[in-house]
Amino acid sequence: MTREKLYALSEGAEAALSEQFREIDRISFLGTKKVMDAFAEFHVSESLFASSSGYGYDDRGRDVLDQIYARVFDAESAIVRSHIVNGTQALAIGLYGLLRPGDTLLSITGKPYDTLEEVIGIAGTPGNGSLADFGIQYKCVELGKDGGIDLPAVEKALEENPSTKVVFIQRSKGYMNRKTLSPEEIGEAARFVKERCNAYVMVDNCYGEFTAEKEPTAYGVDLIAGSLIKNPGGGMAESGGYLAGTARAVELASYRLTTVGVGGEVGASLGQTKQLYRGFFYAPHTVAQALKTAVFAAYIFEKMGFEVNPLPTEKRYDIIQTVVLGKGNYLCAFCRGIQAGSPVDSFVTPEPWDMPGYTDKVIMAAGAFVQGASIELSADGPMREPYNVYFQGGLTYESGKLGILRAAEEMISEMAKA
Repeated sequence: MTREKLYALSEGAEAALSEQFREIDRISFLGTKKVMDAFAEFHVSESLFASSSGYGYDDRGRDVLDQIYARVFDAESAIVRSHIVNGTQALAIGLYGLLRPGDTLLSITGKPYDTLEEVIGIAGTPGNGSLADFGIQYKCVELGKDGGIDLPAVEKALEENPSTKVVFIQRSKGYMNRKTLSPEEIGEAARFVKERCNAYVMVDNCYGEFTAEKEPTAYGVDLIAGSLIKNPGGGMAESGGYLAGTARAVELASYRLTTVGVGGEVGASLGQTKQLYRGFFYAPHTVAQALKTAVFAAYIFEKMGFEVNPLPTEKRYDIIQTVVLGKGNYLCAFCRGIQAGSPVDSFVTPEPWDMPGYTDKVIMAAGAFVQGASIELSADGPMREPYNVYFQGGLTYESGKLGILRAAEEMISEMAKA
């Protein structure tokens, strides 16, 4: 494909994708209404944005934000903190909070995301403090051939592992080329598990917030966790993470976050509260912008002859778009284009590197206002076959579209060298 054909193709993309864009806008409106209703219910005012220091006792802004997250996510309780450094830490807080020596962690969506491998203890150095170091077993059930949760295999695993305390579900695809699970599918699995054992069901909700009408907590999940520099931070949060779910599950997680007996009653906001409120207000709209960018990317790269997942017309339950590139140099070219089309550090050339927490070299393009913010225009992938690139984000559809076109141009140039 020539550059001329690329731009001609892009001009008709919105018309071809109008039905998908309308559905994204509908979900955005519903999410915005839930957020605004919660803001009104809890009387959000400027007084809640005041900073606290030290222990952070009686920080009303922090406590009300916890309640707002819980209400919007149909949960009993939540903790939202700017000092949670990433989604992996939020997930680890939940896992360490719920599990005890002798328990079993059962993942029913295959192997969890790469950065959790050392947390679980299936990678890394023994003795570093993984779950395995504390006598917690790990078992895994692969997804079914249709990409969904294999419930008969889950039932068998539960029978074989009566010590199962946490059943873990990863909503998004991570670094696998599989479908993202809908909240309803996750809820069905949660009901299935709870009919058979007394285990907590925990969900890695990263990249999924506000892509559907409801979150997994509305369908019986005990605990969800995610990062504020992804969807729920709305592109405004400088850092942070959240956990939401049943009162008991969140309480146990809060004891791991701070200490037993203290939990979520402390934690200075240090001037970050307004950004967290503002980000949550923007979140449904910002996620919609990222979804439109992802749909546009799927359309363009499918027309260029690449396998894409999901397809442009498929229903989406996270902001990630996978493109199967097939070659390492194509993966690098795609990331160069995204970096060049970013508002920050557009002059930088991304290169593969040994990123902490990953077993393979990873290349990442992220010219973001907040370092590593996946809700902003970004793309990454491990340097291993089939050389998938995982694209996400876009604070505005217009800037995301420009980034995708730059990535396509780089790909065209790289393909011409063959």
